[in-house]
Amino acid sequence: MRRLGLRPASYEPTGLGLGVQATLKKSATGWPVYYTAPAAAPNAGNYVLFLHGGGFINEIVRSHWRFVAYLTRHARVRCVVPIYPLAPGATAKDIVPATGELLRQLLEDAGSAKVTVVGNSAGANLGLAAVQWLRDSGYRQPDGLVLISPGLDASASRPEQMAIARRDPMQDIPGILEAGRLYAGDLDLTHPYVSPLNGDIRGLTQMTVFTGTLDLFYPDSVDLAAKARAAGVPVELHVRRGQPHNYAGMPTPEGRQARAIILRVVAQGLT
Repeated sequence: MRRLGLRPASYEPTGLGLGVQATLKKSATGWPVYYTAPAAAPNAGNYVLFLHGGGFINEIVRSHWRFVAYLTRHARVRCVVPIYPLAPGATAKDIVPATGELLRQLLEDAGSAKVTVVGNSAGANLGLAAVQWLRDSGYRQPDGLVLISPGLDASASRPEQMAIARRDPMQDIPGILEAGRLYAGDLDLTHPYVSPLNGDIRGLTQMTVFTGTLDLFYPDSVDLAAKARAAGVPVELHVRRGQPHNYAGMPTPEGRQARAIILRVVAQGLT
């Protein structure tokens, strides 16, 4: 954290490739926000609000931008990518409402185009919290919510997570707890802004969730799907045995299959 504070990482787009254009604007919050679009048709298509991962302490990276380019190019959507501030300089009590307001404005500006929120890891946490904020503030929901390896409970306190932690090749509980503490700031770890699994699921948009059984956050996805079904919220839960955190973004057969489903969702909606 000290190193990142002394030398912040660049957030500029990298790895977009040919046929994708990116435009930088400022949101009402003052955050930088990038808008990507197919170069051949920059003013048409549905929208995706993409929220990057990184545990709320790491900046957007090349692999995130490549995923944004993949969606832009193959689903022919316009992606909106907010560069939200990182913890501990900014915390959940500021970031969640600001993301919700950005989404509200996008829904207002989108007209008849569909708007889907796509988030991975910490970005999936933020996406679920933002749609809860929308509902609680009396605004309409987006057309869909795609959660890739969501970490939805910052306490990481389930007994089964201790066993999964011994097999997870990418994460461990002490780091998750510390990142959660920094992101929570003055809020308790159980607050729905920090741990949106604790929030009310009723009235939320349809969800598509991806997780692997080697992911420490795997129980979060299972519990979210159960809560969604109990609340009458349409949900697709895609669980891949033996797959790690964020497998949907990896250059593997399982990752390619997950991305094909995501393309279908952002283009056509949940089936």
